[in-house]
Amino acid sequence: MKAALKTDDGRFTIEDVEEPVLPAADWVKARVRMAGICGTDLRHWKKPDEHLACCIMGHELAGEVVEVGADVTNVAVGDRVLIESVLGCGHCEWCRVRQYNRCPGLYATRRASVSRAYAEYVVGPAHKFYRLPDAIGFDDASLLDTYAVCLHAHHLSGLTVNAKVAIVGAGPIGLGQAMLAKAGGADVLIVDTVDHSLAVARELGADHAVDSSSADPVAAVIAMTGGRGADIVFECVGGEEMPTTLPLATKLVRRGGKVVIVGGFEDGETRIPLEWQRIQMSEITLIPSASFAFHDIYPEQAEVLELVARGKLQTQKLITHRFPLDRINEAFDIAQDKARTGAIFVGLTI
Repeated sequence: MKAALKTDDGRFTIEDVEEPVLPAADWVKARVRMAGICGTDLRHWKKPDEHLACCIMGHELAGEVVEVGADVTNVAVGDRVLIESVLGCGHCEWCRVRQYNRCPGLYATRRASVSRAYAEYVVGPAHKFYRLPDAIGFDDASLLDTYAVCLHAHHLSGLTVNAKVAIVGAGPIGLGQAMLAKAGGADVLIVDTVDHSLAVARELGADHAVDSSSADPVAAVIAMTGGRGADIVFECVGGEEMPTTLPLATKLVRRGGKVVIVGGFEDGETRIPLEWQRIQMSEITLIPSASFAFHDIYPEQAEVLELVARGKLQTQKLITHRFPLDRINEAFDIAQDKARTGAIFVGLTI
């Protein structure tokens, strides 16, 4: 099959590689039709990373079932499917209680099978495959990994009706977070520096969209909340910007409020000075949020599929660019240079 393999310098090369085979009777093989470029992927773009060289990457994907094991009953050959790529080892204490997003072997396990979106075929356990309603396209479905990340953070936040919410970052996660907050009855202020992203945030219902390069987001939050600050702040940028965006998030939140850390950190230690006395004296809660899994009895991946099907979450306004897999390097450049290109979510047709 055709696949994009990571190179030593952090780009991609298109190669012919062996197709995956079903390793068990309860596994499914699918033809990938659409894969997304995530912020996590962009953090490794053009950066030498020895342990990723020659690997197939990508974890936001949808496709069509082409083979099922003898024990599979939830999907059939020909079904259009959303493919969840958060796959734990299945045996550890966390996996046993459906907290597989916390599995110590999460990344090694998922990269070995279902988290290989930038290729023609993937295999995975049947319970990670969800049938798509007719109205949801492959491109819509490829966004749903992102939305599940947002929903997990939303659940952790305890957001309630009439909450005052601030969101740092208007990328796919920040915009998804904004839609969920509005659906939950909150007033939403979102902060970014990219005009196009802020315009889309307004179209999606954000009450205030602040360009932090020309306006003071703290003053804007104070004005929105009667001087208190936001009840909940979602940090949705992460990466190299975290030393700037996390301190900002703690300045936007009110006394007794919550900061949910959705954006990902770089590997290793990250030193970020914070105003710890204010955080402690104000009893501000910092809540790390990692990927997604189950909320009570419901898989969060299935929940966002239902929310899109019911029109509670929009997708097409976020999908700004589509490229064939052969042009993956160009697609990554476009996704990274969002201030110039207006990119929000970039998809790869495979």
